Amino acid sequence: MWKDLDISKISNDARYKLFEYIVNVKKLKSSDLSISYSTFSRVRNRKIPVSDSLLIKILQHITPEEFAKLVSAGERLRALGIVKEDGSIDYTLALEFVKLILRDEYLKNLVLRYVIDTYREDLRKLLGLSFTGIRLEWSEDFENFLVERKKRRKVRDPETVKYYRNLFKRYLEGKELSEELIDYIVRHQNKWLRNIFRHYIQYLYHRRRISPETFGWIMEIVPSRGYRLDVRPYQISIDDVRKTLEFLKENHRIYYTVYRVMLESGARFKHTLEMIRTWRPDEVVVIETIDMETERLVCFDKFCRYYLGLKSHQKPCEWIYISRETVELLKTLAPKDIDRNSVRRYAKRHNLTLPKMLRKVSWRIMVQTMPREVARFIQSRFGELRVSEARYEDLLTEADKHYPRYIEKLIRESLT
Repeated sequence: MWKDLDISKISNDARYKLFEYIVNVKKLKSSDLSISYSTFSRVRNRKIPVSDSLLIKILQHITPEEFAKLVSAGERLRALGIVKEDGSIDYTLALEFVKLILRDEYLKNLVLRYVIDTYREDLRKLLGLSFTGIRLEWSEDFENFLVERKKRRKVRDPETVKYYRNLFKRYLEGKELSEELIDYIVRHQNKWLRNIFRHYIQYLYHRRRISPETFGWIMEIVPSRGYRLDVRPYQISIDDVRKTLEFLKENHRIYYTVYRVMLESGARFKHTLEMIRTWRPDEVVVIETIDMETERLVCFDKFCRYYLGLKSHQKPCEWIYISRETVELLKTLAPKDIDRNSVRRYAKRHNLTLPKMLRKVSWRIMVQTMPREVARFIQSRFGELRVSEARYEDLLTEADKHYPRYIEKLIRESLT
């Protein structure tokens, strides 16, 4: 275990520490070390040094972990021959040590992180990284990059683009790309700033305004916004939802219609408002995925489905299922542009169930009345469908078959 250790490099103080450890902690006696009691006693009282032969015996009772705790890092490096007596370094041994480090993934990342944090400027110079003359400016070209050209997930939600633009204009517009700016962004309390900055760095790289080395270095330094994957318990009372609908029915017919659509369809808040804003029930559309030509609004005995057809978004929405009664309400007000923030403020002001909760309530009730893959299809949760389930035409037929049971369940719960 200790064959590579040069014990002559271990100091007297470290030797006494090792001796006291095996005596006081491990309770070893002179007989355990094969030395006389007088020698044992004189070493214990530090009247004579710990000889090399006694140190070898002590090490037989010491683990590497215990040795590391008792002997300083500098002495251990000297004992291993990496650091010489004059303080110089044996580069051959040091490089072998580095090779050992690189074999351990965790230790390698630890060392790389230390180098980045401690020697950032030296690393930047070594890699030839340069930010000279680059100023951050929100432009139509950058916005087009976010929406159309960005790799992986494009930013196509108009609300997200608007938020990013406001964030960029407030904190980044006109700033020169520098290490100080990067440090500022990393420490900023609004973690979304990291996201928009990383998008801009991708844009600069796409436009060949920064080198691959600079791009890689910045993307390593600036982490993306973290997402906590925790379980969120939503305690939503059906009674509260019922009271909310009753209140809205009496006091705000427009918002009552919005809430009914969301509860009956499980559609997202923004998709519900988009349907009401662009309401065109008689328009004929072609659904290429199933080679179907149909009017947007198709009605059956107890329900209707409206084809919204949002496919290019990160969160798509194809069909919105609603009862015939809700369709009649829509005919009296749609098309109409409704401000989502106004609905939220109204709900908070009157202590009502928030709009975003309706999709969750709908899901909990819907899965009690139909297979989950059908519920996923109705609520446009296409990303959750398995390949074997994603047979569009079959699921559309299944949805038409099962949806009336859901409406009946809502009626029994006095929710519609």
